[in-house]
This record gives sequence, structure tokens and C-alpha cells, in this order.
Amino acid sequence: MTPINSEPKISFQNVTRRFGQSSNAFLALDRLNLDIADGEFVTVVGPSGCGKSTAMNIAAGLTDVSDGRVLVDGKPVNGPGPERGVIFQQYALFPWLTVRENVEFGLRIKGLPSAARKTIADRFIDLVGLKDFADALPKTLSGGMKQRCAIARAYAANPTILLMDEPFGALDALTRVNMQDQLLDTWSRERRTVVFITHDVDEAVYLANRVIVMASRPGRLHKIIPVDLPYPRTEEIRLSPEFAEIRNQVWYAVYHQNSQAKSTS
Repeated sequence: MTPINSEPKISFQNVTRRFGQSSNAFLALDRLNLDIADGEFVTVVGPSGCGKSTAMNIAAGLTDVSDGRVLVDGKPVNGPGPERGVIFQQYALFPWLTVRENVEFGLRIKGLPSAARKTIADRFIDLVGLKDFADALPKTLSGGMKQRCAIARAYAANPTILLMDEPFGALDALTRVNMQDQLLDTWSRERRTVVFITHDVDEAVYLANRVIVMASRPGRLHKIIPVDLPYPRTEEIRLSPEFAEIRNQVWYAVYHQNSQAKSTS
């Protein structure tokens, strides 16, 4: 699928991140260059320790760069911003607040009046399929429902970018597939820019316009694999030869990096 807009929404420019000092420093990212278009759905895969989460945290403004810069809408990232919503594997819901109150939280911080908060919150609660659970506490929800609540909360704050770090990693297989379809349905209606980190190759291909494959230690861009499959994504697409071919490309790029490097040396 062609990106919605040719202008980068997010631009990593020679991004390097070191942790520690001098000879003991750990190089987590090494001169990462990557542009992500407005409205694009990008998934990021790679071996453990390849800097996926570090890159996302830098884009979120939660971690500083050592060298280089990240631009969002052409402006340098110098900290968190309301245009970037972040969703982690841990749902981070307030256990003493209902679903609606959790979704309203960011709106309350913004100072919106009660009626406006409820209208916005109810819209996104309905969007993620939790209308019947708006007054429920998180402890009464399944894992998938908690994650949908976290997604609704992020959407309600009206970000133009969603940064998602393995949000479905702790879910069972069936719930995970259902959440993938729910996320794509929401994305198709809202068309926000999504950066989605995952260890699951099938998930990466099923969701994305492009799969970004990272190389490990130090983390750097290894390969970009376009996913030329139509939306909406369906079970038929997931089981198609075309899907299998792209999946195999991604699998090989992730798990056979050493052999690829040797073959080109």
C-alpha cells in the first residue's frame, strides 16, 4: 500500500543512543535513518536487544538521543507531546477508575468540561467495542479488553501518532488475532500514524504497510520489506500464498542476518 502522504510524519536522522559512559558505554542504536509517512502503519521487528524499544522511546520523547535527531512534523522531539500516544504491553490503567474514567483521564488533564469528556470518551469506548463495559473497573476485564481500553484512552487524547510497544504480547493467540483485527478496523477509520513493535513475524506482516527489520547490537536498520497486500486484512489474506511469501522474507531477514552478512562479505 502506498503511504498516505509522501512527507515524513516521523523522521529518524542518524539517531545514535549510548547507555553508560566511555569504555563501558553500550551502543543501543547506531545511526538509525528512517522516515515514516503520515497515516502509515509500520511494524518493527528484530532480534532481542536490537534497539526497537529504545527507538520508540526516543520518538515518544521518553529517552534522549546521544547523536542525531528525531523529527515529528518537521520539528525536533525534545520530550513527550500530546500528538504522540504511547501504548505499552502493560496496560497501565488506573485500577480504581472505570473504563470511562480511564479514557477520560487525559481529557481531564487538558481541562475539558465533564460533558465534553464523556462525549469524547464514549465515542472511543464504542469504537473499540467496550460500550457495555464503560462503567466497569479494570479488574473485571479480560486482557484484551484492558488493552482496548488503553487504546481508547490513547485515541481520546487525539494524538496523530500511536507508538505501540508489543501491546498484544501477553495475550492468548485467539485474543491476539481479534485485537489485531480490532486495531486495523480502528486504524482504517481514524488513519493515525502507527509504529508497532512486535516479536511476532505473522503479526508484523498482517498489520503493516511496511515491516522495518532491525539488526542487532548495535541496533540499526537492516531491511525494509513492503507489504503489498490489500486492506481490510482478512483470514483469507492471512492464509494466502502472497502472505506466506512476505512472511518468509521477514523471517529470513530477522533470523538469518549472520548468514546474509557472510554471503555479502
